[in-house]
Amino acid sequence: MTGLSLLKERTTLWMLVVIGLLVSSCATKQDVVYFQNAKNFETIVDTDTFTPRLKVNDIVSIYVSTFDMEASKPFNLIKSTGSSGQLIDYLIDIDGNIDFPVLGKVKLLGLTVEEAKELIKQKLSDGYLKDPIVNIRILNFRISVLGAVNNPGTYTISGERITIMEALGLAGDLNIKGRRDNILVIRDFNGTKTYTRVDLTNKEVFNSPVYYLTQNDVVYVEPNNSAISSASGDTRIGTIISITSFILTTALIFVTRN
Repeated sequence: MTGLSLLKERTTLWMLVVIGLLVSSCATKQDVVYFQNAKNFETIVDTDTFTPRLKVNDIVSIYVSTFDMEASKPFNLIKSTGSSGQLIDYLIDIDGNIDFPVLGKVKLLGLTVEEAKELIKQKLSDGYLKDPIVNIRILNFRISVLGAVNNPGTYTISGERITIMEALGLAGDLNIKGRRDNILVIRDFNGTKTYTRVDLTNKEVFNSPVYYLTQNDVVYVEPNNSAISSASGDTRIGTIISITSFILTTALIFVTRN
């Protein structure tokens, strides 16, 4: 075997190693397909009656109305915003209270929006207003989606419920390097954090306690093995290619001269 033939053989071997590293970093179907155990025409009944509950530092808007609009005015404080007025917002303090006009401290911590409405309605009906109507909205309902998604960020939610699938949709879905079977949901309730893992490749995700997100939840998509291998392998592959090029160039010069 000539020196040039031996050189070609060894170069080919080096290139096969490089290709092997690249192939080993590729994702498989099992890594990226959602709901893999769902069957055709299968029905899953949503029995989850989840409703978000008010937390410390939540900001809520409260509007009170009755047939007698003059009577309800003291309960709808207006802040000046240029030429127009806007209802003031209420922050739930560290003790779980808001400071509501006339009524004073009202504890809303842990209540659903409907329960909070009913509580304020009862207090207003007790000697203040006749048949009051109370509307409450959570103004700081935000969720954050981080990690291996196409558009990570914090998103403001207009309603009072959002699913983990809808949240990932807002973030542009997982990219090909995102791990589908081990998504982390971090939930904080008055300083106590809970960590729950979700597997999107399994239809049981619909029964997860974090399928419906609460305000200020964080959804983190960790990189899969392919992404980790690629990140750690990029340097190795680059080094291998550089060494291979150097050996090939040096060997060609040596063979040419001899």
